[in-house]
Amino acid sequence: RAILRAAAELLLEHGLNAISMDAVAERAGTSKATIYRWWDSKELLALDALFGEWDLPPTRRQDTGSLTGDLRALIRPWVRQLTGQPYGRVVAGLVTRAQSDPVFAEEYRARLVEPRRERARAIFARAIERGEVPEDTDLEIAVDLLYGPLYHRLLHGHAPLTDRFARSVVDHVVTAVSRPRG
Repeated sequence: RAILRAAAELLLEHGLNAISMDAVAERAGTSKATIYRWWDSKELLALDALFGEWDLPPTRRQDTGSLTGDLRALIRPWVRQLTGQPYGRVVAGLVTRAQSDPVFAEEYRARLVEPRRERARAIFARAIERGEVPEDTDLEIAVDLLYGPLYHRLLHGHAPLTDRFARSVVDHVVTAVSRPRG
């Protein structure tokens, strides 16, 4: 826990590219050898540290009764968490590493990307069951529509990632997927 806490602190203070296993070991009060026993690279350590910070609660069916309510309940707490700390540069470093390291990319997608996508898919599937969304809705595209704008702002920093923006994204996504096909 001390290693993960130290890694998370350093990631938020300096970003992925500026930290080292030596710095993590020093802050955690342990040896670099101990860290390498558990993590093969600083990227995998960063992934575990970030996963610990962003850990999703155990899967439970949170059903507000509407697609809008369900998506807001999913997205707004996450946006608040993201904006409470400088995660943009941490995520950018992980995304960059995932582009050049296929093994790390698999871990990144499995640990950080896929759990969030699965929650969103389940929400859209419930909306289909309730008749809010057409049955032929492509769930993967719907999930991309939801997360794309949020990650775009997080990674590029061209505009603030705010609660108001998150609500607006949800509203636009609901409008887009609720339109009759024609």
